[in-house]
Amino acid sequence: MLDPKIHRKFLVTTWEGGGSVGPALTVARKLVDAGHDVRVMSDECNRPESEKTGARFVPWTRAPSRADRNRDSELVRDWAGATPAEGLGQVMKDLTAGRAADYAEDVIAELRREPADLVVGSELILGVELGCEVARQPCVVLACNSVMFPITGAPQAGPPMSAEQQAAMAPMIEEMMATFAEATSVFNEARAHFDLPPLDNMWDQVLVAKQTLLGISRTFDFGAEDTGDHFAYVGPQLDEANWTESWQSPWPEDDQRPLVLVGFSTTFQNHISVLQRVIDALASFPVRVLVTLGPTIAAEELTPAPNTRLVASAPHGAVMKEATLVVTHGGHGTVARALLHKLPMLVIPHGRDQDGNAARVAAHGAGLMLPPAAETGEIAAAIDCLLGDPEFAASAAILGTAVAREALESDVVAQLEALACPEYA
Repeated sequence: MLDPKIHRKFLVTTWEGGGSVGPALTVARKLVDAGHDVRVMSDECNRPESEKTGARFVPWTRAPSRADRNRDSELVRDWAGATPAEGLGQVMKDLTAGRAADYAEDVIAELRREPADLVVGSELILGVELGCEVARQPCVVLACNSVMFPITGAPQAGPPMSAEQQAAMAPMIEEMMATFAEATSVFNEARAHFDLPPLDNMWDQVLVAKQTLLGISRTFDFGAEDTGDHFAYVGPQLDEANWTESWQSPWPEDDQRPLVLVGFSTTFQNHISVLQRVIDALASFPVRVLVTLGPTIAAEELTPAPNTRLVASAPHGAVMKEATLVVTHGGHGTVARALLHKLPMLVIPHGRDQDGNAARVAAHGAGLMLPPAAETGEIAAAIDCLLGDPEFAASAAILGTAVAREALESDVVAQLEALACPEYA
């Protein structure tokens, strides 16, 4: 920690992309608690939860700024792509590359209005780091999951793959790299707008930052001990989302059936049908099932079984204290929180970072993964295996202990203080 008399000004940036918000606001809250002056810059719909951290809020103006989290206002529609690469191309076009200049202009304007000692950026809205480069503003990148993009010098992570797995993934990786190359051309137009030279790889924009902090457990990530000078693990940043409704069990107190929490994305990923298949698969088990829908799916779009309750939201941490199993899409926030509670998981990934998270859960023995097209019978068989084999819970407990330790021992505030004020490092 810095001398308590030293107060620094931080500008924490994020965007309404589901799991991208929570880690940024957790870090903002920690910085406020440490006595610093913190602003959060994000979509307008994030104002209430941002201000609850004690930070001041600034909305995006030129860059996209969602007024709500409803399905119709979704900016990212990668689920509509015919292939993962096509879906990713939409994200590049409408966010990372195509709107980079707008994010940069917003950051530059805000820094002119009120300077900051350090800007905390994101690995997906590269316009923040671009704006910092233009303004010669010190910045750091906070990644809220594993390194997903081909950044030069990024540390090796993830479970080892067999030759067969590598061969199977090669065509998709080739298509992804072609998508990144096309997006880099668009991103370089934004750089040219500010009279900056082009990059061979747009993801290397993050290297203008002093450091990239990885908000994920090194143990969970299968992360290398040596991450180089630019990357550092700071553990998961997991405050409970403060927009969720309070939790009170809808079942009688004497109902001792195991509780299964079903929680998929807070953003829309065309996951209504898979949610219904999960509900149908769980219908025959002697369990209680709580399904948290999030803001993009209405209860009327699903048919609950007799053992199922549908709620718009609930604090997952409170629910997980009572749960036996989690069924999830595999977003890092849900996965990490389940591990903090030492719960095994069935992960049904829908893209983004979720496939990698699912592979890590399975490789650690803490759960199983299925494709999003899995039929009801396949889902039921996986659930039967997870509930019946205690090895999954045991492995989740071992991994969860390591994840909890890394979260508790996180030095993210000290790291940011040192980067904001190197002479006090």
